Amino acid sequence: MGRLEELRINAYLSEVARGYKNNAFIADVLFPTIYSEKEKIDIFEFNKEAFNIYDTERAIRANSNVISPQGFKKHTTTLTEHDLSYPIDYREEQEAEKVKLQLHATNVVTEGLQLKHEKECADLVQDLSNYPSENKIALSGTACFDNDASDPQGVVDDAKNAISKKIAQDPNVMVIGQDAWIALKRNSQLRGLISDSKTKLVTLDLLKEIFEIDNIVIGKSIFADANGNFTRIWKDNIILAYVPNLGASRTEYDPSFAYTVRKKDALKVDEYSKEGNKVKYIRATDIYTPFLVGAEAGYLISNTNS
Repeated sequence: MGRLEELRINAYLSEVARGYKNNAFIADVLFPTIYSEKEKIDIFEFNKEAFNIYDTERAIRANSNVISPQGFKKHTTTLTEHDLSYPIDYREEQEAEKVKLQLHATNVVTEGLQLKHEKECADLVQDLSNYPSENKIALSGTACFDNDASDPQGVVDDAKNAISKKIAQDPNVMVIGQDAWIALKRNSQLRGLISDSKTKLVTLDLLKEIFEIDNIVIGKSIFADANGNFTRIWKDNIILAYVPNLGASRTEYDPSFAYTVRKKDALKVDEYSKEGNKVKYIRATDIYTPFLVGAEAGYLISNTNS
């Protein structure tokens, strides 16, 4: 294969990697991506200056009322490189259609990187120790959503209120683990709110209306543990958060619950081989770090099942 042809294939596979997305991966809802030119970046925390009551009255010829800036809290993080390779023996390549085999390899290594990212993000937001005491609750007894006496609407309202008291914004994102979703669908209180359905089925659209949160997603992704057993990444939890919807204009200066800081154009797929080896490798590389910026902008409801 000529060098130009090889480069064309690698460029094509890189585009496949950028476009490849498993619907089960939902970490980007809580950790929207911002791009950095450098691998070292400063992340700024919430600032409450805009919510102070200032003396704004000014007499004739008096000096202007000057704010004493509070400054920003910032965290410095260094991005981490992630890479994964898939081996293709020359005999496998001869038996298979080359591009299809390379596409399969690209999908495998790309999903491997995405699964790692999903797990990292989920571990951060499901760790109770990462939240202030007012921004978390571990349900027990009759408060658990699989109990007929529970009140999911009241628990979520309390969570929303806790966030808005801290950041003056209501949460606009909710992530529900699969086990928590099953409990909510069967919850008697929520089913009792349905008056126009014979089946009284609690749907995602209904939850958006009841909880007054437009962006609700279910965490269904699974990984294989050290023993080969399938385990859910998103546990028996519900996470509420405020994540600004700023589209392409988003920067590290915009307040948010969390970000994934990714180096610009870092996601690439290339091909390499080892000397004396009859195996080629399709490799995916990415450089990023998921970062919990402001835990005050989030709320963790854990143990929704008793």
